[in-house]
Amino acid sequence: MTTSNEKAAQAGPEANLATLLRFYAESGVDALVGGEPVDRFAESEKPEPAPAPARALPKKSPPPARSDQRGSQSPPPAAPAAAAIPDQAAVNNARETAAKAASIDALREALLDFNGCNLRSGARNTVFADGNPAADIMFVGEAPGRDEDRQGLPFVGRAGQLLDRMLAAIDLDRESVYITNMIPWRPPGNRTPTPFEIELCRPFIERHIALANPKIIVFLGNVSTKSMLNTTRGILSIRGSWSRYKPGDTLDIPALPTLHPAYLLRNPAHKRLSWMDFLALKKRADEIASQPDES
Repeated sequence: MTTSNEKAAQAGPEANLATLLRFYAESGVDALVGGEPVDRFAESEKPEPAPAPARALPKKSPPPARSDQRGSQSPPPAAPAAAAIPDQAAVNNARETAAKAASIDALREALLDFNGCNLRSGARNTVFADGNPAADIMFVGEAPGRDEDRQGLPFVGRAGQLLDRMLAAIDLDRESVYITNMIPWRPPGNRTPTPFEIELCRPFIERHIALANPKIIVFLGNVSTKSMLNTTRGILSIRGSWSRYKPGDTLDIPALPTLHPAYLLRNPAHKRLSWMDFLALKKRADEIASQPDES
């Protein structure tokens, strides 16, 4: 009877090598070393070789100035406009600008003309709102992402598609709600807006809510919840708890904080929490719809 060792010997050196490599791989070997030991400490004590002398580069003559068809030299390209750094004067200007808007359309135009925010310099579009401004329910998110910045509409990317499915689950759609963000311009790299950027854009979102005058506000995520409800509680602890949005003496609107759809994409196990919140939203909306119209 031939043993496994005898079979390996008869198979030739190639088969033996393959068997050995397979054994090494199964044993967790992931690197090869030399046959002789190397003293790394001695190597580290060796003096480093002197750098080679730098070679002088030949001087190049400047390129000839370009001329137009009439022979005059074209002017140098203009430097890009510097981003506006928000300060207290910019905040005061935002308050005055927002307060003058007498309608949602006027507020949109005011935002399009507002240059006091540093975020605008890196954004493609001013993302204002989507949906029905006369709807009973208004959603307020954080800030536009890449897809929103490209299309100029809020919640049109993956998070927006998830929001659409969540709305459809409680018999709502974009024609029956109104959707906007705290910040109308995309922060670079989708970073979280700074506190000063939030304060700079606050007059516009507050005026936006006042002009829309919804019967229910849903705050999506940490930024809008903490900023608009003036709370330090995290969204996971406050979500699903009805509150009141009362920025002054004129507004008192039921408000429901819930998880942002982008967060749910990263944490799908928490979709069940949002489902509970949306069921509570549907119940409150149905109660409001069943009440007689006081007007």
